[in-house]
Amino acid sequence: MKHRLLRVNELLKRELSTIIQREISFEGLLVTVNQVDVTPDLKFAHAYVSVLGQGQAAAMAKLEEKRTVLQAALAKSVTLKYTPHLVFHLDDSIERGARVFEILREIEDPKADEK
Repeated sequence: MKHRLLRVNELLKRELSTIIQREISFEGLLVTVNQVDVTPDLKFAHAYVSVLGQGQAAAMAKLEEKRTVLQAALAKSVTLKYTPHLVFHLDDSIERGARVFEILREIEDPKADEK
């Protein structure tokens, strides 16, 4: 069962990424679906989205606003017993990772900040 859930997660991530790219335009923002976690009963799909650029709140609001359209498109492209209810979460792990690299760089070369 666990392998099936992993395959469903990956399939939904790929399809949702394609649908978002096709259906919604984000001016000057890069919106990426990093991960999708489907509940075992397939009723909910938690989509973790990263937004690069200024306007993360607006991008998340736009995704939430278009949720039903995205769900309908997902239902057409993916055949599942249920079309999961999409729940969007802002995933800031890429930003946190970049900040960690920045801190490590500062530790390695403290003079880099003074230049």
